[in-house]
Amino acid sequence: MYRLVNVDGRAALEDDGRWFDLAALSGDPALADPMTAVARAADLHGLAERCAAAGADGTVDGARLGPPVPRPRQVFGIGLNYRDHVAEGGMERPPAPLTFTKFPSCIVGPHDQVPLSGAQVDWEAELVAVIGTRTTAVPVDEAWGAVAGLMLGQDISDRGVQFTGSPAQFCLGKSFAAYGPVGPALVSVDSFEDPDDIGLWCDVSGERMQASRSGLLLFPVPTLVAYLSSVTTLYPGDLIFTGTPSGVGMARGRFLVPGDLVVTGAEVIGELRNPCVAGRGPLAL
Repeated sequence: MYRLVNVDGRAALEDDGRWFDLAALSGDPALADPMTAVARAADLHGLAERCAAAGADGTVDGARLGPPVPRPRQVFGIGLNYRDHVAEGGMERPPAPLTFTKFPSCIVGPHDQVPLSGAQVDWEAELVAVIGTRTTAVPVDEAWGAVAGLMLGQDISDRGVQFTGSPAQFCLGKSFAAYGPVGPALVSVDSFEDPDDIGLWCDVSGERMQASRSGLLLFPVPTLVAYLSSVTTLYPGDLIFTGTPSGVGMARGRFLVPGDLVVTGAEVIGELRNPCVAGRGPLAL
């Protein structure tokens, strides 16, 4: 089991609230890069065992945490993937994973600010699967083996931009700067009692907005990995935002405003805490 974190841009392993610089722990300078660490996820189990006898470099509570996977090559999003979210939107169940992309430039850390692009910006708490090895056409029953671990993610969405025109602009509406907070750690799959059934939730300024379990996913993580890899090659560090449960702002008639604090949580993984600030919207045409 391991928890991979990004401390000031360097890969580190977290153990019992302490962090250990991965390059120093391993004696390999290349492992200072979080992207290299993800690509060598198979080595992290053994390195995590060294933490018990090593001196910690600091505590996670006092650390400046970045995204555990800071430079993903590909970022996939899956829409309408919880039964309750399909129902609250009055939509039909999709026959296959409803896939869009988030531009990798939107990925930020677990405590970063989110500059709001307008008056219709929404929250979406999600589990994020991180690919650990180059993967093409993996069978469903082998797909967990292609996953380095799981993180939390917020698929922040500007609904005004998303639904401008027809068809909808999913990619643009979900890719403003900082619209992809992730973290706080990349947690290995074997850290979960059941990786197919993880509780997650979202609070906005102290009010519980979302609460569900990933066991309600229409297309679970192994199915998503197998399906996407049947179309395109997946690479180490690729992210899959697996979908959000019910309770989004659009269904409530409540959107994010400057001063809101979005707290996203999941069992075992931990929490994201992202304050909302005033930002800049798209060009008016």
